[in-house]
Amino acid sequence: MHDLSPSGLAHRAPSRRALLRGLGGAAVLGAGIPLLSACGGSGTAAADPKTVTVGSNASDPVPKKAFADIYAAFTRQSGIKVHVNTKDHNTFQEQINSYLQGTPDDVFHWFAGYRMQFFAAKKLATPVDEVWQKIGGDFPEAMKALSKGEDGKYYFVPLYTYPWALFYRRSVFRQYGYTVPTTWDQLVALCKRMQQDKLVPIAFGDKDAWPALGTFDQINFRTNGYDFHVELMAGKASWTDAKVRRTFDHWAEILPYHQDGAVGRTWQDAAQTLVSKKAGMYLLGTFVAQQFTDQADLDDLDFFAFPEIDPAYGQDTVEAPTDGFMLSKAPKNKQGALKLLEYLGTPQAEAVYLKADPSVVAASTKADTSSYTALQKKAYAMITGAKSLTQFMDRDSRPDFTSTVMQPALQKFVRDPKGVDSLLTSIERQKKTIFASG
Repeated sequence: MHDLSPSGLAHRAPSRRALLRGLGGAAVLGAGIPLLSACGGSGTAAADPKTVTVGSNASDPVPKKAFADIYAAFTRQSGIKVHVNTKDHNTFQEQINSYLQGTPDDVFHWFAGYRMQFFAAKKLATPVDEVWQKIGGDFPEAMKALSKGEDGKYYFVPLYTYPWALFYRRSVFRQYGYTVPTTWDQLVALCKRMQQDKLVPIAFGDKDAWPALGTFDQINFRTNGYDFHVELMAGKASWTDAKVRRTFDHWAEILPYHQDGAVGRTWQDAAQTLVSKKAGMYLLGTFVAQQFTDQADLDDLDFFAFPEIDPAYGQDTVEAPTDGFMLSKAPKNKQGALKLLEYLGTPQAEAVYLKADPSVVAASTKADTSSYTALQKKAYAMITGAKSLTQFMDRDSRPDFTSTVMQPALQKFVRDPKGVDSLLTSIERQKKTIFASG
């Protein structure tokens, strides 16, 4: 983001990840290629100095088109073709470790912070300091910190970021006379009113297991503050701490107001209940706007920060995942890949992306924000006005811990919020084992 981007991001620099569903297909779309078995290292495209291969977790239509536009623009400018190997978003994340250890594409879509650092530390990515020598002046300090490995080298080129918040339809709030809640008690009271008005208070779809991670994040850093949340994500605080139990107690209080059957519903399906005005609110990232295909509906969409729980922490922490690109461990066309990464770090590339996907905001401080929608301007203000920034649980913590332990644990909680103590004991035991493995 730039003038309207996270230039103010130099709050606390977190280490973590994100999720914007789907990123891009592209100029040459190799969607039918099995991602983990026949990637960039084994195809003829990878050996061609005029072709760069990209491993993509993009599957949704909006970001897919946005990235296709970016790669087409890069090809026109450089003469280098982009061959994209697309895989379902969740499958890509689940198989990323084996993918990177095999014959990955030259460049791959990924997330800033801890998730990037994890693979950089395992030597599964190549430093891109030479790219940052050219693009570094366009990014705020916090964004730079999110792009570095533990060794101080750059491994990541950010493209866009976006906040998580509670989304709602302004016309629905006007119709029923609702007021945006700023405290926990006000949120609970609003949920009760919506239920009485025959609305689903909070839309919810956790079939893919990651949306619940975002709900936990919001309640935890509102209940216990940024510092404790970061310690918990880093494996340094205990899941059996009474503070964590308070987070789950708060969640259990509003869980009855969440959409039933969440574990069997995708986030897109849950979003449709907000589109159709059957739900009053929806906790998600701004990418939810991708589901509002009618302009009038999109113009009616608004959001507010998750309400305060403890006055000591207020609403000073914002979850703002950052998405971008990394260079694989042994790219076949390294020079072409570096040229692509340099282009992806430019305001011009961000402008191309945002034209097709206005649900997010640019990561660069030099990006043109003159065409930002009201939603984007508000997202920018929320991010730059935050005291502390987080990424997302599966970006702020070890990916093996969040995928094998936290995702099933939170789904279990959503199905049945009873038995929290035994659940937290199990989480802590598994956490110790995983974090001790190095």
